[in-house]
Amino acid sequence: MQECPEHASELSGFYQAKRDYFCALLRDSRFSFTPSKGTYFQLMDYSEISNKDDMTFVRALTKEKGVAAIPLAPFYGEVPDTRIVRFCFCKDDSTLERAAEILCAL
Repeated sequence: MQECPEHASELSGFYQAKRDYFCALLRDSRFSFTPSKGTYFQLMDYSEISNKDDMTFVRALTKEKGVAAIPLAPFYGEVPDTRIVRFCFCKDDSTLERAAEILCAL
């Protein structure tokens, strides 16, 4: 922090730009979402794509399509009846673009 104090003040803008870019790339997908705040994860509802539970959905997405997502079920004692997963958007733009291409095709 002493060597690069501007890092802390620039970090929120950096992540907001990544979030905005990722969300723009997925705007025409079948995922529904509200842009996240204060994190580098974007929650996305996949209920228009699949009725699988989130654990099954993310396993298939990773194995069959090569895109990793994080299920919410492990964070709950009693799993809610939702179809929501989270994606990390703190990636290179080329990675976000390739992931969005795959996700928009679902």
